[in-house]
Amino acid sequence: MDSVIAEYQKWKQQGHALRAQAKEAMETRFRDLLTEAAQIAQDYHQDFGAALKPPASITAFRFKAAAAKGKKSTSKSAASAVVAPSKPSPQSPLEKKLAQARAKLDAAKAAGKPSRNIEDKVYEIEDEIRLAAKA
Repeated sequence: MDSVIAEYQKWKQQGHALRAQAKEAMETRFRDLLTEAAQIAQDYHQDFGAALKPPASITAFRFKAAAAKGKKSTSKSAASAVVAPSKPSPQSPLEKKLAQARAKLDAAKAAGKPSRNIEDKVYEIEDEIRLAAKA
């Protein structure tokens, strides 16, 4: 009887280890796929000027080009160097305000809090920056 209990406990422990490995593998794959999908959507938007539409069954994930700009600095460095002369200086109050809003947005998303209002604020600031660049 003791051997059966010992076997069961061993099996249960192995199951926990396997479950943890599977969870980590799934999370990593999910992040990789989502990062790749965001990059494809960004490339598509840059090349064709339109946003890709996800399947109707997916409503929770939305790619927003503004949110990806800060994270993808290596691929955006050449593009931002070309666009930089028309933008206000990075030290402008609007740029500082935008950086603060993005940090607040990241913190809210990391904490799992509602972020719709903060996202709207980020877009408003970005619009102000675009209008200032055109003026």
